[in-house]
Amino acid sequence: MDNRTFGYARVSSKEQHEDRQIEALINYGVAKDNIIIDKCSGKDTEREGYQYLKKQILRYGDTLVIKELDRLSRNKSDIKKELEFFKEKNVHIRILDIPTTLTDFPPEQMWVMDMINAILIEVLGSIAENERIKIRKRQREGIDAALKKNVKFGRPKIDIPDNWNSVIAKVETKEISISQALQALNISRSSYYRLRQNNQI
Repeated sequence: MDNRTFGYARVSSKEQHEDRQIEALINYGVAKDNIIIDKCSGKDTEREGYQYLKKQILRYGDTLVIKELDRLSRNKSDIKKELEFFKEKNVHIRILDIPTTLTDFPPEQMWVMDMINAILIEVLGSIAENERIKIRKRQREGIDAALKKNVKFGRPKIDIPDNWNSVIAKVETKEISISQALQALNISRSSYYRLRQNNQI
């Protein structure tokens, strides 16, 4: 079975654009249809697209490419836990902003790469976590201000398209690509993975 390469991109809100990350992943060689996108906070790893990627898509020997370490999470302990998970599953992680992860070291020099990456991940993880704390503080201030204006929060429910079952059946049999499915269903990629996770076929 051939090993496959997937990309993952994340932005913190629907208002932000993931174009820069997508371009970097495609330039690295990731097929556009193999890029999973989440538009939500990096406070933890409970994100629909990411969890679907981990549990339903990635398998032994595959490669996961991300542009920056904090796309996995802005929590240092979560970052370490996710990297350990992928290591145990033999899923190779390529982080475009950490060049050493892009190099295939010979077996006798793997300890060098592991040491370098451990240092970089520790430093970058700490930076990401500090940034998350700042973001959370700003969000809290924004929420408090919005509550005073009686603004309601919460993500609207996604209705299942009428043609959902027929379209997904074609995706499963590889008659159509995910991009074609998105057009047929008239939903976003993140909504697609959210519905896939809640309506397994």
